Amino acid sequence: MLQKNINDLLVFLSVAKERSFTKAASKLGVSQSALSHTMRNLEGRLGIRLLMRTTRSVAPTEAGELLLRNIAPRVEEMEQELSRVIEFKQQPAGTIRLTADEHAANFILWPRLRSFLKDYPDIKLEIDVDFALKDIVTEQYDAGIRLGELVHKDMIALPISPEIRMAVVASPHYLENRSIPKKPKDLLKHQCVNLRLPTVGNLYAWEFEVNRREIKVNVEGQVICNTLTQMLQAALDGFGFIYVPEDEVSIAIQQGRLVRVLEDCCPYIPGYYLYYPNRRQHSYAFSLFLKMFQNQNKK
Repeated sequence: MLQKNINDLLVFLSVAKERSFTKAASKLGVSQSALSHTMRNLEGRLGIRLLMRTTRSVAPTEAGELLLRNIAPRVEEMEQELSRVIEFKQQPAGTIRLTADEHAANFILWPRLRSFLKDYPDIKLEIDVDFALKDIVTEQYDAGIRLGELVHKDMIALPISPEIRMAVVASPHYLENRSIPKKPKDLLKHQCVNLRLPTVGNLYAWEFEVNRREIKVNVEGQVICNTLTQMLQAALDGFGFIYVPEDEVSIAIQQGRLVRVLEDCCPYIPGYYLYYPNRRQHSYAFSLFLKMFQNQNKK
């Protein structure tokens, strides 16, 4: 019975995880009608409904949820074991899936990955850039990169960057005929570009340190963004101040396209960590990736 059902179970897992026949079909490279036919056959052999289908959604039934919880981890373990077979090849291969915020991806990850990918041309890398905190286990990422204060305690965490200094900047055009902020509260008199955090949905409060005391300022302005790239462009176009990691704007400051203020009040925040689940075995490709960061930490 197992031999007859194994391929159909893999189809069920894909549909149940994606909650969509269309997305699962695209992921598996088959037609939607073929997936529907496979699921009908599986449910017919088992004599029980595994998926509830409507015109708008697909969701596992109670029996389907039970099967998903019990089968998915075992399939993942088998995939990990198969990936380790790559270790016996002369040239390592495989795919590494990472999630990181925009700043970490651009300034921490990519500068280190350029040489790594050139050394291992058969290793593929997928980086999901997002401010939202992903469940890397459920969404099947190999690892995540986030600020240390955001990493869950049940993860293995490896520091991969020093502390990060923040900066408040605006364009010379915006500052024409406007007063320069002398203290953080002065920003309330100015236009500021806000960042909306996707995890909780609120606007990011700008953090400062004055006389060893933390101050948070809820700024206001005409523009609200959800990426640092948008914020930087808004500042360059004269829409007010932005509050970003200083390495995002250091070149623009040197070129005179942005002006920095309140430098003495801008704090350092905890650096980035590479974090991953406490699994006993990893793919060979991920082991090499992890070793790269471990070796760099020793230098």
